[in-house]
Amino acid sequence: MNAKSKFLISSLLFAASLPVMAANMPININTANAEQLSELSGIGPSKANAIIAYRKAHGPFKDISEITKVKGIGPKLLEHDKAQLALK
Repeated sequence: MNAKSKFLISSLLFAASLPVMAANMPININTANAEQLSELSGIGPSKANAIIAYRKAHGPFKDISEITKVKGIGPKLLEHDKAQLALK
């Protein structure tokens, strides 16, 4: 196998791993857009927009648990997604 083929194969393998790497990265609830927030389990477009609206009205979240102040997001959803949430 020549160097060009090796490079192509390794590039394709790296590109295929990007969605997996992104899925494991926490989502910053203070900066994420609606599409990023919708990647969380139990968060669809309307809840994602509610998070953004709450953030605009009240400022950035100071603690992850504050997300339960957003209508439609309760303790169960917080507990389920907590490992995927970040503030920074």
